[in-house]
Amino acid sequence: MDLPRWIRTPGELDALVASLGDVNAIAIDTEADSLHHYPGKLCLVQIADARGRGHLVDPLALPTLEALGPICAAPGIVKVLHAADNDLAYLKRMYGLTFASLFDTALAGRFLGMKALGLDALLEQCLGVVSVKSRQKDDWSRRPLSPEQEAYALNDVLHLSALREALLGALRTRGRAAWVEEECAALAAQSVPDKQEDPEAYLKLKGAKDLDRRGWAVLRELYRAREALALDLDRPPFMIITHEALVSLAVKRPHRLEEILEVPGCSPRVAARAGDAILAAVARGEALPERELPSRRPAPRPHVPAATRHRALALRAWRGEVARTLDLDPGVLLPQRLIDRLAADAPRDLAALARTDIRRWRVELFGDALLKTLAVAGG
Repeated sequence: MDLPRWIRTPGELDALVASLGDVNAIAIDTEADSLHHYPGKLCLVQIADARGRGHLVDPLALPTLEALGPICAAPGIVKVLHAADNDLAYLKRMYGLTFASLFDTALAGRFLGMKALGLDALLEQCLGVVSVKSRQKDDWSRRPLSPEQEAYALNDVLHLSALREALLGALRTRGRAAWVEEECAALAAQSVPDKQEDPEAYLKLKGAKDLDRRGWAVLRELYRAREALALDLDRPPFMIITHEALVSLAVKRPHRLEEILEVPGCSPRVAARAGDAILAAVARGEALPERELPSRRPAPRPHVPAATRHRALALRAWRGEVARTLDLDPGVLLPQRLIDRLAADAPRDLAALARTDIRRWRVELFGDALLKTLAVAGG
């Protein structure tokens, strides 16, 4: 039977998975919302096959998306995504999905030296497809979606398989298909750790460094109060009170609702919604004993030996020259994290070089040149 465009029940999801069992590739995209909700939520998963059949899977209606697991993990089915990092993070963290045979069209574009890597730009450049109007700022948790939203969501996946073929052809012509295959495999295998709360995030707000320790105590309480309100109201923290207003409140330290209104960025709406929490946070910060006031602990700057710095400079120079000849962004050819690793470890042979997580394609193509560069620089 024909599947509905919308997949909202476990039975429909099972039927969709069964219908995809004989395909060689599927396109996947997601629509998440962190602009209107807090924490961000996954609101939509779009799936299409190369035959042009597109479906909208509704995570808000379904108890789980675990039924997609066998498809996502199947090595015989290529999963085509664009700029897959966020999509994979949601699907891995929320549903425990694992991925094999991934193809990221944005990553492929980077390895072809393309300058404009957005999906709209790639579709127009490679396929002549003009995308529909962007709906990135929409609240994707609202139902029903408008016909325009449905068209936008499906457009993100209906052309991905054809885009993959076009990019793959260009990669093969330039001998770079294996490079992208290895990079995509690494992306698919990348674990997604749980988000860790930064206990000193409030100190990183613009203007926080100008406060004294008592000001930091008040700002910390205000930051925590805003976080609690954001979770309670299901709104991003910056929509409750802006970062700038939060720091200004720590400077002003209001004790009455009228004083809150004197703080730039604190409208009557802010005072009505968060006034009591603001006053309570200020009171807690002011009541904190002197010995418990927060202090900024400067992160020690790691000591980098002169020889390591010299090797890093030599590697960057080599990278710049080779990247120009290949028409690649230097960071794609050899990311800074790899330069730092190579400069510190200074491997002396190909076996040692391969153990630095530098990827096989880099070792095979540039291993000897990298070792020579390190040796000449004092490696």
